[in-house]
Amino acid sequence: MASKPETSAKPSSLAVERLQRILLPKLGEPRDVRSLYLVEPDTNAGRVQAHSRTSATIPAGDEVSFETYFNAFPASYWRRWTNLDNVVLRLELSGTARVDIYRSKIDGARIAVTGQVVGSLSDAAAGAAAKIDGKKVNVCEIPVSLAQFEDGGWIWFDLTCETDVEIHSAAWYSDIAAPEQTHPDGSVHPAPAGRVTIGIPTFNRPTDAVAALEALSSDPEVDGIIDAVLMPDQGTKHPADEPGFDAVTKHFGERLRIFPQGNLGGSGGYSRIMYEALGGPESDPERATDSPFILYMDDDIAIEPDSILRAVAVGRFAKSPMLVGGQMLNLQERSHLHSMGEVIGRHDFMWTSAPHVHYDHDFYTHPLRDRGEHGTNASGEVVDSKDLHRRIDVEFNGWWMCLIPRVAAETIGQPLPLFIKWDDAEYGLRAGKAGFPTATWPGVAIWHMAWSDKDDAIDWQAYFHLRNRLIVAALQHDGGPAGIVKSMRKATFKHLLCLEYSTVAIQNEAMKDFLAGPERLFDILETSLPRINAMRKQFPDAVVLPSAGDLPRASGIPGVPTKDIGGRLGKVKKVAWLAKGLLHSLRPADEKHHETPQANLAPIEARWFSLSRVDGATVSTADGRGVVYRQRDRDKAEELLRQSWALQREVAERFEELQGRYRAAYEHLTSRKGWADVFEN
Repeated sequence: MASKPETSAKPSSLAVERLQRILLPKLGEPRDVRSLYLVEPDTNAGRVQAHSRTSATIPAGDEVSFETYFNAFPASYWRRWTNLDNVVLRLELSGTARVDIYRSKIDGARIAVTGQVVGSLSDAAAGAAAKIDGKKVNVCEIPVSLAQFEDGGWIWFDLTCETDVEIHSAAWYSDIAAPEQTHPDGSVHPAPAGRVTIGIPTFNRPTDAVAALEALSSDPEVDGIIDAVLMPDQGTKHPADEPGFDAVTKHFGERLRIFPQGNLGGSGGYSRIMYEALGGPESDPERATDSPFILYMDDDIAIEPDSILRAVAVGRFAKSPMLVGGQMLNLQERSHLHSMGEVIGRHDFMWTSAPHVHYDHDFYTHPLRDRGEHGTNASGEVVDSKDLHRRIDVEFNGWWMCLIPRVAAETIGQPLPLFIKWDDAEYGLRAGKAGFPTATWPGVAIWHMAWSDKDDAIDWQAYFHLRNRLIVAALQHDGGPAGIVKSMRKATFKHLLCLEYSTVAIQNEAMKDFLAGPERLFDILETSLPRINAMRKQFPDAVVLPSAGDLPRASGIPGVPTKDIGGRLGKVKKVAWLAKGLLHSLRPADEKHHETPQANLAPIEARWFSLSRVDGATVSTADGRGVVYRQRDRDKAEELLRQSWALQREVAERFEELQGRYRAAYEHLTSRKGWADVFEN
């Protein structure tokens, strides 16, 4: 079994402060999830037997590589963002094995660095032997320079076992204590302490909220650095009513603080966390925590607890205070990485993948060592493992997991009152301008439901997507509105062709609320969602029915073979289909298809070039729990289009004026005193 974990090695050791533990998969994990931790060749006698998350037995003759997402060391990130020049691999193991260290280049090319035999064959070279649980343990420490990682690359090690080998612990360490940091104002400060306040807003997910608290308490080392857990509870189903809550409450004691409040969305939840961590509007020390870091986490996630230790280690060693973002793995396909990082496209002011990022990468099928190009995946994304070796530079990180230095929070203020969407992106942009950059860090990660299982681009969230995008553009965009308006018009056109009338209606409402200015943002923080939901109920495309089987059998789309529904179209075909779709859209709808649908479409088939040819069709929801019945209404579409284009024109004409108004209100919108009116009343 593993010995008690250490935060640092003995003074005589080359290893000074631990940066990243080598982790073993949890008991019973399937092979695809194990691929995030280990590479086990098919020639091995069997699987690595993990005794704990940090100790394992490997049979004689087997080889194991740690060139994996959670165990390789993202050297280029440490080289770019921290004061480290070297990293030290420290291993404690019983038995005899060869340790080989490798690194990669920006293109994924594998380079051998060094290697040595550890165990009875080379005790002198391995260093003095120790004992753990009565077993002779050999300690191996190998330093590796970070000089060659300017643009990309990882470091990892492989084990070749000559005898049965027991790994007692393994980790990547610094060779120095965390040094002083230079703040954006030029002042120099001691490295922050390794302590953190964790904030988890929750809304009607009591089971998930308790599971998150249990995960935080499950690892003694993680638990040991947590000063407080702050949980705004914004729902009507409370964690306190959930089995297991009493146990986690007893565990955390006074460290767990729950704040019941109305449904203020993600921004209201996360802002409450920062508000309380900093002591409210008057910075009350009795109310505040004194952690150097505030870590935001969603409630509906599964977390690898070591990610918290890793994020804090990055924050401590950073050259200057910075936001450290956790990456998102897919909760439903756990070997899939959602994204390596995002930026804001300045041509249309919309978030997008950072350069060289490919969404939805499957590490089981295409591990780090895979240097091939494999076309596109089911989502249409390029499959290319080589780009995983690049350092990806980002502008913000989602708040599913994001570490914020206390000094940044004190300097730049609170999140904007946006309810959901864009609050994290705006905060990252604002922080960057103030000298607090963001890095989305490989190996620091949570599992979260992928966006492909949500309808957030067309459901009630579409209102917040657009309204908040315009608000953030008014505050952060340095260019004009032409690209934004162009993308809005294209989106409106596609929504109408897809018979998504409710989406266009609430996007029109979003533009109206943006045009109304910043003065009402706090006032409508809690009322916008009920208002938008009431609007959507007026449109059949927003009403979820249990099943298409409850309606008459689909009659078919005249002139459209079933094989041509959905999929993707080449440019030439798009022109022809667009012409046919537009021609059909100009005719009055045949209302008999509002009783009998012409087609029952899956989400992947619900494309503009199929829906623009029908007068009525069901479309399954993204999560597969029901269908909506989209019904063409020419008069309604014309009215929505007229309103939309008029509002888009007004946005373009008044954008400069609105920039001035929003920027003038910026300080109040991001102040604790501004938020006090929401939280204290």
